[in-house]
Amino acid sequence: MNVNQFPDRVIEIDQQQYLYFGGTAYLGLPTHKVFQELVFKNIQQWGTSYGSSRSANIKLTAYENGETFLARHIQSESAVTVSSGMLAGKLVLDELTKNTDCFFHLSNVHTAIKTGDSLPLLVNNELNPHLLDPKVKKIVILADAVPLHQTKALDWAVLEKIPNHKEITLLLDESHSFGILGKNGCGIFSQITLPVKRKIMVSSLGKAFGLNGGAIASDAAFIAEVKKQNTFISAAGMNPAFVQTLADAEEIYKKQHQKLRDNLDYIDQNLIKNENIKFDKTYPLIYLEEEKMIKKLKENKIIIANFKYQENTNNLNRIVVTANHLNEDLDKVINILNEYNS
Repeated sequence: MNVNQFPDRVIEIDQQQYLYFGGTAYLGLPTHKVFQELVFKNIQQWGTSYGSSRSANIKLTAYENGETFLARHIQSESAVTVSSGMLAGKLVLDELTKNTDCFFHLSNVHTAIKTGDSLPLLVNNELNPHLLDPKVKKIVILADAVPLHQTKALDWAVLEKIPNHKEITLLLDESHSFGILGKNGCGIFSQITLPVKRKIMVSSLGKAFGLNGGAIASDAAFIAEVKKQNTFISAAGMNPAFVQTLADAEEIYKKQHQKLRDNLDYIDQNLIKNENIKFDKTYPLIYLEEEKMIKKLKENKIIIANFKYQENTNNLNRIVVTANHLNEDLDKVINILNEYNS
């Protein structure tokens, strides 16, 4: 289905209006008028793009401003922006590969932090026996904060079972939790207090935060090493107008995050829970198990996310709730789901 404008809460398809519950604009920022005005103002100051290396002799204060905000918001020692979440993942993996004995993954991680030589951390719900290999001392655990098809953050208690003589680095992809979970949408990075040597967070900023780019957050020493990489030095940075907007939009993020939470509370109070529906009031995705429900929603002029996310998999069927949805929008979805499952 092709559309001719940004798909916010309402989209037009074949000259008919539909409610839209898809995409990843969780905080509803791409069409937020005040947010747009900040972007326009910063484009006037910083231009539409900046193709120079971040290591060039001229340094733009926009990067310092935006990255200082990110580190404070995430509650990490340091943070750096790059042009995409995918590049953020690649830079971190390239750096970690230099000094890692083995990679392990929890759940089926996103391509941004996937590496071909990674082993599953759990085998038959038990720790992978390879973790007991005395030669494997320095390990990296790769994880999506909220795995695909799930509505809750991972349970990190399993990490406590890893032998304490292992040197553990945790690489966390928060593309679908940053801006959503945690206080004011800070993500879950700061909540993980398990005994690991190093925590690293990567995230796309093009989802909840509404700006094309990616972020890496960790301790200052690790971020400094990332900035020394040839890939980082050779690549242009994130659009400086967008990075400055990160700093300028702090209050907007807080307000939109609260609106999103209010919408989720409203759904939680009115939706009849059912095994065919996977929903948690802290998370803006509702997964549907039955294809017939998607058809029923479309018949009622409601479009949700319905596509193959990866080759050779079942369709991804999910209702995406944003801060921009109105109670009357939510009522239409809730009533259909309640009627279907009654």
